[in-house]
Amino acid sequence: MGRKPQQGKGEDAYGQLTGAIGVVAIAFGALAAIKDKLGLSWPATVLVTTGALVALGYLAWKIRTGIPRLWAHRPQPQAAAPQAAFAQEAPAVWQGTPDQAAAAGPVPPMPAGAPPGGNEGHAHLTMLLSRVGAIGRDEQVRAEHATIETLPGIGTVYDFQMPEGRTHEDVAKRLDRIASMFGVTRLHLKLETSRRSERHVRLLVLNEPPFSTAFPTPTRQEIQSFAGVPLGHEVTGRLAGVPTFDKASLLIAGMTQMGKTTLVNGLITCLLIAYGDFDLYLLDGKLCGLTKFEKLAVRYEASDDPAVLEDMLDELNSRVDRRYTQLQDAIRNRQPAPVFKPVFFIVDEAADFYTDNGTKESKEQVRRVEDKSRSLVSKALESGIATVMLTQRPAKDAIPVKVRDQFLYRMCLYVASEGSAKVALGDSYFDTVAPIHPALLDPDVKGQAVLFANGSSTLLRGFNFADEFIWEVVDEVHARREKAIPDSPLKQAIDLMRDAGVDFMSTPDLAPALGITETDPTERGKQLSRLLGGVPAGKTAQGRGYRLADLTAAAMAAV
Repeated sequence: MGRKPQQGKGEDAYGQLTGAIGVVAIAFGALAAIKDKLGLSWPATVLVTTGALVALGYLAWKIRTGIPRLWAHRPQPQAAAPQAAFAQEAPAVWQGTPDQAAAAGPVPPMPAGAPPGGNEGHAHLTMLLSRVGAIGRDEQVRAEHATIETLPGIGTVYDFQMPEGRTHEDVAKRLDRIASMFGVTRLHLKLETSRRSERHVRLLVLNEPPFSTAFPTPTRQEIQSFAGVPLGHEVTGRLAGVPTFDKASLLIAGMTQMGKTTLVNGLITCLLIAYGDFDLYLLDGKLCGLTKFEKLAVRYEASDDPAVLEDMLDELNSRVDRRYTQLQDAIRNRQPAPVFKPVFFIVDEAADFYTDNGTKESKEQVRRVEDKSRSLVSKALESGIATVMLTQRPAKDAIPVKVRDQFLYRMCLYVASEGSAKVALGDSYFDTVAPIHPALLDPDVKGQAVLFANGSSTLLRGFNFADEFIWEVVDEVHARREKAIPDSPLKQAIDLMRDAGVDFMSTPDLAPALGITETDPTERGKQLSRLLGGVPAGKTAQGRGYRLADLTAAAMAAV
């Protein structure tokens, strides 16, 4: 079917044409009248008329803009009660967009004790949070739910409650913008939240960059009174750390020369002071980073050979199996679960042990080391064995993912990229509440690190104990442990080897010294093993015998 003509369309066009002809006729008539009146030519008449119309338009514009300006300069009535200086200079609610906040300049700090901006809303906090987009333009922070406190020499604490429908996450996601509003960096801010209310926020704004001034090392009393294991100072100078190492392990990563070894030396020192008696296994991949604690270790190895790590993993996994057997027996017999002596396995420069040399044998060994490491870190926690690994190469292939994923506590010192931070802190770290980017840390402040534990981030700086203090603690603990070892054939064998200055003694030499006169080698070995409490003998180029480290470990384990 053909299209029907639209009704009325022709009439509208005819009307518009007729109107246009009428306007042209009127204009032409007006110009003719002006020409006759002034006696001008046609070109001159058109120019004069156009100029007159332009002049009239300009006069109308001046009248329209001038009257409001004159009205604005009239004196205004003064408010009965002046508010805080900040409330006078800026409106309570930001009228721009969050992206325009930076262009508006930093927010002046509100002094403690200043009027909060009326009974309805806190002008300072409302304006700040509105500018960064943490609250809407029609929302406000109630004055009765906000306080500002100055910490002398530290900074200012803003304690407030978000409007209904808002949570602390609205602030956490915008900490970088909030920092720019105060004219500082993200590291100047510390956010604390409440487990009782999603709306409660406590925000600390530091006066100076964190750790600009070193805090004094803690005393023994401060370490012992800390609720957990301290790892360093937080930005306010208080001790910070983890609540416990029971069923938890720690991964420490960071670029070289950032203070990882100093930090872990402080950790071991605090453990010796506050954690009670425990067994210590040390694998010193840096070869001299953990030497201060060698005399206290059940086993100390200074090596970067994956074979050494595999041997220590076999020993510890065997200890895990024995402990699980005891747990199973207790459950079967309806007895209380046994209380195990804590064990700490600390590996410095861990990444070196997961690198092969390209040969088939080396690749197979590294594969075994990965499996045994994962097994230890994941299974040992229920049996009281905690692992602490340090690496200066926080790359994806530095420590295998199946090993890294088993660590509950993560710590990252300065790194150069977000990818390295994710390797150390976890792939989803930057999706957590108030994450701290390790790339923002000052590399000149050694031992500064981000601790991610129990779902929250803490910026801290590890302790840098003097060598004399560490040696004093080590000697004190060693003397206490030596005194606690009961007098037995095992202790006699240890003293005998120490007096002789040897770390291995063959069975034919050790047996007579302990009063065994049996001449048959097999029977002599059995009697010596029973006398030493079942400590397994080893075989070296000197023959079959006992290592001092194995005897010492057995004696310490029995205490």
